[in-house]
Amino acid sequence: MIYLDNAATEGTKPRSVRNAVMSAMKVCANPGRSGHRLSLAHAEHVLSCRNLLSEVFGGYGFDRCVFTQSCTEALNIALLGVLGRGDHVVATALEHNSVLRPLQFLADRGEISYDVVPLTEGTLLPETIAAHVKEKTRLVCVTAASNVTGVSCDLKAVRKLLPPHVLLLVDGAQGAGHFPLSMQEAGIDLLALAGHKGLHALQIGALLFSDRVNPRPLLFGGTGSESLNLSMPSFYPDRLESGTLSYPAICSLFEGLLIVKAGKKNDLLSLTERLAARVKELGAYEIFSPPNACGIFSFRHRQIPSEEFASLLSNRYDIAVRGGLHCAPLAHRALGTAESGLVRASFSVWQGEREANALICALKELGI
Repeated sequence: MIYLDNAATEGTKPRSVRNAVMSAMKVCANPGRSGHRLSLAHAEHVLSCRNLLSEVFGGYGFDRCVFTQSCTEALNIALLGVLGRGDHVVATALEHNSVLRPLQFLADRGEISYDVVPLTEGTLLPETIAAHVKEKTRLVCVTAASNVTGVSCDLKAVRKLLPPHVLLLVDGAQGAGHFPLSMQEAGIDLLALAGHKGLHALQIGALLFSDRVNPRPLLFGGTGSESLNLSMPSFYPDRLESGTLSYPAICSLFEGLLIVKAGKKNDLLSLTERLAARVKELGAYEIFSPPNACGIFSFRHRQIPSEEFASLLSNRYDIAVRGGLHCAPLAHRALGTAESGLVRASFSVWQGEREANALICALKELGI
């Protein structure tokens, strides 16, 4: 199979990540929950991963790096755990449903209001985002990179245009690992991450947050600390981490972060640029992705619906892509593709011309 669905989950994991998971599976104690030597050793490794997260993403220390089941959970904590009654939020048309649905849930309850920033020629302008800020705006949410088109936004420019009291939440699911993201340099208050995409790990999420924000817990239970206290601990990360951590997933994330820190060469910008030029020559397709470092290439056939086209690529050519709306309905409405959807081919940093050529050959035949 030619796997081109890496924007959903990276298909091939590096050897060091695989080895770390296998080692963790051989001897897997509960990190930090018991007092024996193995539990304490695992807890030390979990702490090392928190420190590495903070280092790679310019965070605010290990205690403000919280592990979650997914980036979706991280975003839910960032929104439901921070916003209060009467708050106003600015989101963008490129946001994923992991942002839009929590916001709509809070709005339906009458707790918050929110506005959506439109696109300007397919992209987000910092000045347009800032123009939607109101007196009661508590938080601005901007995706680091669109999961539909790969478009990114100048986060530093956004922060400079926001009032100091407004929090900046960044959905780093697609961008993290593909290009530098530093919370302190860009003025990011909350950064949600997905380990299983550009960070080369298993399915795991993380939420990093600054000392300007103190999220409330959404999940309540055991933490291995203050066990006599029937309320959640007041300190982080314990306050937001109920239950047993996924030690194998954390081990995989640690190794993936080491690869990102070492600066794995990313040729996806030039790859998507070359791919767009070749597909444009075929004439049967509309292209919606600019060249991007996330390896996302979205397009549609002028006659065949996107989900049907994705099935053709899978069944006839054994090429895995994703067709449809990609859980980002407002992005598709803005692009005019809500009815047809798009076909998204997404490459990993481990792929290149071989995979691109296979896709081009299939598109040539299907474009006739």
